[in-house]
Amino acid sequence: MRRFGPTIFAEMSALAQRTGAVNLGQGFPDTDGPASLLADAAEAIRTGRNQYPPGVGAPELLEAVAEHQHRFHGLELDPATQVLVTAGATEGIAAAVLALAEPGDEVVVLEPTYDSYAAVIALAGAVQRSVALLPAADGTGRFALDLDGLRAAFTPRTRLVLLNTPHNPTGTVLTPAELASVAALAVEHDAVVVTDEVYEHLVFDEARHVPLATLPGMAERTLSVSSAGKTFSVTGWKVGWVSGPAHLVAAVRTVKQFLTYVNAAPFQPAVARALALGDDFYRDLAADLQRRRDLLREGLLAAGFDVGTPRGTYFVVADPRPLGHEDGTAFCRALPELAGVVGVPVAAFCADGGPAAGATGPLVRFTFCKSDAVLLEACERLQALRRG
Repeated sequence: MRRFGPTIFAEMSALAQRTGAVNLGQGFPDTDGPASLLADAAEAIRTGRNQYPPGVGAPELLEAVAEHQHRFHGLELDPATQVLVTAGATEGIAAAVLALAEPGDEVVVLEPTYDSYAAVIALAGAVQRSVALLPAADGTGRFALDLDGLRAAFTPRTRLVLLNTPHNPTGTVLTPAELASVAALAVEHDAVVVTDEVYEHLVFDEARHVPLATLPGMAERTLSVSSAGKTFSVTGWKVGWVSGPAHLVAAVRTVKQFLTYVNAAPFQPAVARALALGDDFYRDLAADLQRRRDLLREGLLAAGFDVGTPRGTYFVVADPRPLGHEDGTAFCRALPELAGVVGVPVAAFCADGGPAAGATGPLVRFTFCKSDAVLLEACERLQALRRG
């Protein structure tokens, strides 16, 4: 782990605090989730749900996750054997990799890639094989999966695929054709796929999130990971879950019990009830985030950036080269002084010399999961870049 220091998110958030800059770097909302969710958590605390819950998770949350997967994705799960509650999606992914990857096994990931993936692959003694998501040639700003690179990444040592869609940091929602390519290679190489779907309900415009487990032949080799943090704007609660084939969930549970053992006792029943909220909640959540995406995107364009249109997540990727900045990391470190705003360099999500490093090195990720007032203030401040 020597090569892993403090995360870029910690660095940029500390920079924002030190300089008084508007923090559009780390992806956490500045408003709380639904009032009913908060009230249910308070009630659980008052009524004694404060000790260790069952190791696999509170029964009502296991059942709610199974029902959620059926309601939204048509997946049939036994809540007693095919669902596991974890300390956020991060622990679910970590426990899955540690459970299923042996030293020397290869794990395919999409690059840019969330930073915890590389760390847990290293902890497992496995080998990371990166596949690039690159700006598409159609000028839409979408990042497309390098299908030739995908095929080349699979070898006889491929054990796992870590697949994140909707994708952080690019905002890409993988297409059915891209998902089918991943599925075909996973079947061909007898690999297990661990899908990071924490942004599953944060999808915009005409895009649609399709869980890989719903593709033919994939339910038996896919572990789906999601959480309450992004959907219900409670990122600090760290309530996540893993679902999939019983034998794979059992393997993850074996590792998870020696990580956190259990977590978030009073929050679990509250999340269980929130998962059953009506379709209007999920629809309004996506619509409001899409509106805020557009607000920030328009401000970035007005400030002189080139900006794509993300189809999901909390994030928009901007290119500062029209403003004369060629290095995204250097630009982010200077941005608080230049304009009083903090972003995160996309280069932080890429390995040195990795397949996406060259194409993404200048780019910057900004989050739009903030209040209108914060986004408008950031957009106003960013105009200093054009004036400068």
